[in-house]
Amino acid sequence: MDAYVQCPAMLQTDDPGMLRRTLFLGGGITGCGNWQEWMAERLAGSGIVAINPRRRDFDVADPAMGRFQIEWEHHHLRLARARLFWFPPETLCPITLFELGKYCERADPLFVGAHPDYERRFDVETQLKLARPGDHTVHSSLDELAAAVRSWASTL
Repeated sequence: MDAYVQCPAMLQTDDPGMLRRTLFLGGGITGCGNWQEWMAERLAGSGIVAINPRRRDFDVADPAMGRFQIEWEHHHLRLARARLFWFPPETLCPITLFELGKYCERADPLFVGAHPDYERRFDVETQLKLARPGDHTVHSSLDELAAAVRSWASTL
């Protein structure tokens, strides 16, 4: 069964079967297209529980909203069984780089993609090669990334 959680909603389950299929959609939000929605649509029918941090409306000038967003992402990144990080060309994604650094050495499933024009692609590839020898594929498109996640989901 597919599920979809989008900020500010909270994932409400303690079902181990559901939790093992959770995938956090980390990556660019500000200044880039809504790739999270596109990814969630591509993963429909796979059984994945997509956790999307992109809010429909977000006031960057509201400190309370910003704090909630950070806490929401922190909670759901920790809760997720797998993490996906996408680096689009429009922005450097400093928070995403931080989050990838935090989770790249865990044994959990990790899916990483960087557009060929992403300015720090070389850095992402090199850091992943060092952190996860033998398991460091950096996909070049959202299609490749979705295929990798669907392949993983088929083994669950």
